[in-house]
Amino acid sequence: MLQTKVDILVRKHRTTCPFMLAEKRNNIVVFEDLGASTKGMYFTKFRQKYIIINNRLSDVWQRFVCAHELGHDVLHAGMNRFFIDDHTFLISGKYERQANTFAVALLTSPNPIEADETISAYFHRIEIPEEMLIYYKGALN
Repeated sequence: MLQTKVDILVRKHRTTCPFMLAEKRNNIVVFEDLGASTKGMYFTKFRQKYIIINNRLSDVWQRFVCAHELGHDVLHAGMNRFFIDDHTFLISGKYERQANTFAVALLTSPNPIEADETISAYFHRIEIPEEMLIYYKGALN
């Protein structure tokens, strides 16, 4: 199901670049200093969608964070993590895992793994943070 959503998105917009996809989906992407612990966030205000990315991050991480926040836009439109955390008993970690898996699926979709390549080397080659290796299997489904 997740890979199908990625495939439809890529086919429709003819790109796998998360920054271009965010723009084509009418998200405003902003780079701000979010401190040492926050990598990014996605929210909607007055029907305008925003992706905020920490400008302290490396280019590799900024690209991944944009893909992750785009995952929230595609998979969790209308949901507000701050509201979920403060006013419900739902666990927001599930949505974060889904967004990470979406990001890995998006960023791996144009570049197949080579026959003799390790997954770690593959992630290094296509510039996905190695910390996201745990989401690779889920991205294949």
